[in-house]
Amino acid sequence: MADIVVRPTMKFIKAGYAVAILLIVAGSVLWYMMHPDPVWVPAVLLLLLVWPLSRHIRRQMTKVTISADKLRYELGLLGKTTRTIQLAKIQDVRVDQSLMQRIFGVGSISIETAGEATT
Repeated sequence: MADIVVRPTMKFIKAGYAVAILLIVAGSVLWYMMHPDPVWVPAVLLLLLVWPLSRHIRRQMTKVTISADKLRYELGLLGKTTRTIQLAKIQDVRVDQSLMQRIFGVGSISIETAGEATT
C-alpha cells in the first residue's frame, strides 16, 4: 500500500489570494484615477497578500502521512516535530464539521489513541 499524505485544505487560501489580488487591482485603479503621481500605493496594497501567504506557509508546515501500519503527524517548517501513532493503537477518530465546513467539504479531525490525549 502506498503512503497517503494529507495536508490542510487550500480552498480558503486560494480564495484569500483571489480576494487580495482583486482588492489590489481595484485599489490601484481607483488610486491612479484620483492621484496618478505616487508609485508607492501599489506596494502598500501588496501588504494585503500577507494574510493568504501566512496561511499558505502554515499549511506547508502541517502534514499527516498514513502508511500500512502507522500514522505520522509532522509539524514545523525549519524545525520539525513528528509524532508517530501505530494504527492498531487508534481507539477513536472524530470528525467535526459546522454547516459552513460541510458546504465547503472541510472539517476538523481528532484522533484518540490508547492511553494518550486527543491529537
